[in-house]
Amino acid sequence: MEQLKILVVDDESRMRKLVKDFLTKSGYAVIEAQDGSEALDLFFAQKDIALVLLDVMMPKTDGWQVCREIRAYSKVPIIMLTAKSDERDELLGFELGVDEYISKPFSPKILVARVEAILRRMGQANQKESLASGGIMLDKNARLVTIDGREVDLSYKEFELLSYFMEHKGEALSRERILNHVWNYDYFGDARTIDTHVKKLRSKMGERGDVIKTIWGMGYKFEGE
Repeated sequence: MEQLKILVVDDESRMRKLVKDFLTKSGYAVIEAQDGSEALDLFFAQKDIALVLLDVMMPKTDGWQVCREIRAYSKVPIIMLTAKSDERDELLGFELGVDEYISKPFSPKILVARVEAILRRMGQANQKESLASGGIMLDKNARLVTIDGREVDLSYKEFELLSYFMEHKGEALSRERILNHVWNYDYFGDARTIDTHVKKLRSKMGERGDVIKTIWGMGYKFEGE
């Protein structure tokens, strides 16, 4: 079986080596970039990168700009790595379409678990399956969402979130349950992660975003037709 390629972008060589060693032991092919400019060159040259691990603070081109340029052409999963724990940075990352956000220092084993969780769910999404509710159509095989005939551009996490909501239409879903199933790992962060994604998802859905109801103090419920 062909190894999945992961692009690791960090200006610290020790950090790249640490992450590479753990990913390689887990069976992944790792490509390294020491700055944002090199990362973009490698990403567009390789064509088959399965996931990007991207540091924020780097010379030449920072992680935010790299994320913007990749997102303009690709929905490849992006995990942002940062030494800062500023909430504004985390929110910016999600606005730009980052799928996961990990603050340094972190456990390499947890990082690998998150990588595996994302790639596993992407593999599961390759199964032919479609969901429909009112004017909302979700095709898991094509990873395509249309609303009233209009294609909606969703990030990886937004797509997974909408899919989970539609699969459990009418059910009251707690934030903990959503984290366990959509994020697919033991998450110890703030529930604002979910709220941020839901807000962005509703915005992209336009008037149809009203089908995602907030259950105060608990979570959310999808009330589609």
